[in-house]
Amino acid sequence: MSVPQSEDDLLRATLAAVAPGTELRDGLERILRGRTGALIVLGHDRVIDQIATGGFPLDIEFSATRLRELAKMDGGVVVDRDVTRILRAATQLLPDAGIETLESGTRHRTAERVAKQTGFPVVSVSQSMRIIQLYVAGRRVVLEDSSAILSRANQALQTLERYKSRLDEVTGTLSALEIEDLVTVRDVANVLQRLEMVRRIKDEIAEYVVQLGTDGRLLSLQLEELTGGLSDDLGLVIRDYLPEAKAGFTLDEAVDNLTAIDSTELLDPAAGPRRWASRSSATPSTPRSARSATGCSRRCRGCRARSSTGSSPTSAASRSCSRRTSTTSWTSTASARAGPASSARA
Repeated sequence: MSVPQSEDDLLRATLAAVAPGTELRDGLERILRGRTGALIVLGHDRVIDQIATGGFPLDIEFSATRLRELAKMDGGVVVDRDVTRILRAATQLLPDAGIETLESGTRHRTAERVAKQTGFPVVSVSQSMRIIQLYVAGRRVVLEDSSAILSRANQALQTLERYKSRLDEVTGTLSALEIEDLVTVRDVANVLQRLEMVRRIKDEIAEYVVQLGTDGRLLSLQLEELTGGLSDDLGLVIRDYLPEAKAGFTLDEAVDNLTAIDSTELLDPAAGPRRWASRSSATPSTPRSARSATGCSRRCRGCRARSSTGSSPTSAASRSCSRRTSTTSWTSTASARAGPASSARA
């Protein structure tokens, strides 16, 4: 387990260390099946030496069977940060009693206080409740069975498929409108809204993949298939239209403002423009970056083919890519919707 840079990274690294398929998770499952409890500290430094008394030093190679046998004795077990060596066993941990804790059992109170005092993740296995709890970064996380996590992950994956389908529709519409020079802020906002919704559900599924360990291999493949190539689209779309947005906005600030929108506000079509554009949603917009130089999205196969052959995308003929024929109905509908805006420009 590498040294994390933030509390979220520490939590993610700890969940990966105890995920199914790891040696540590195997040892924890053995402790549960043996109907015993355990307290395991995932890290060692001078603070641990100061609060640890009794027991005996080991410094032996970590294995699931050794962890199971050592957990039979009273006291805690201390392993190194990478969970490759067992350093101490049957040791009594005496953290600062002044550290606040909401737990009631002796083992769990000690585990939470040790985690807060040392900053190391602590695993507590409850003998009576038969659950595994993590105390890390000031949080308490109960490990769930893989079947429960997979059930939620499959529901999230179905939601992602619907979001992705709708994203493809609005992205195609935007590309068609860019060819006709009929794009409004609302059209851009619809694409940004869908991109952000896809990003959020993608991050949620990615967390499930971490918790599932080896059980999440197929889920990871499905996630990559659905979201491959979308990582930069949010920034690219904003960069296309940022020159016409609020003065003083940078690309990073615009992206941060959009990602900071809560889930309720994100469903409001006007929320996105308020975050990065100052004009009415019916105001026409013109893309100014490389993404729309061909009048099409960067995923268009026709435009990619012309780019690879070195053809110029500047003429009207070259901008009429293979995607345009399949989006004629979108263009005609969008033209009717953007009629007042076109009259205003005229």
